Amino acid sequence: MRRVVGVLMLTAAVAACSVQDTMPGPAEGEAIFAANCVACHDYRGQGATLSGGQSAPDLTGIAARRDGEFPRAEILSKIDGYGHGKVSATVMPEFGSLLEGELVPVDIDGVPTPTPRPLAALLAYLESIQVADAG
Repeated sequence: MRRVVGVLMLTAAVAACSVQDTMPGPAEGEAIFAANCVACHDYRGQGATLSGGQSAPDLTGIAARRDGEFPRAEILSKIDGYGHGKVSATVMPEFGSLLEGELVPVDIDGVPTPTPRPLAALLAYLESIQVADAG
């Protein structure tokens, strides 16, 4: 019974994903990046040294550091900034507004995953700025 309820809830969540005329693209994500990320990662996403001496990573080489694969689920998890994993909450700020808005189905490992539109747009932008060699 729990499995049936779980499947029904997942189906309802995916059905609730309304797609505005199209899925968010890199241009929509670039505007979000400019408003939230450039202070630490610069306008090109190539990272910078922060005032406390820490370094913000080069976001253009995410795929290159992973043998050409862009890890969508991992990146979505890091963007929110809630301090889980290797990035502490004192370094990566929380971006609660990116977790709001209409849900769109983002393909994560073959599964359409309901994702807030601003977060999906930022993911599309980050994927678009990947370079073959980040070194």
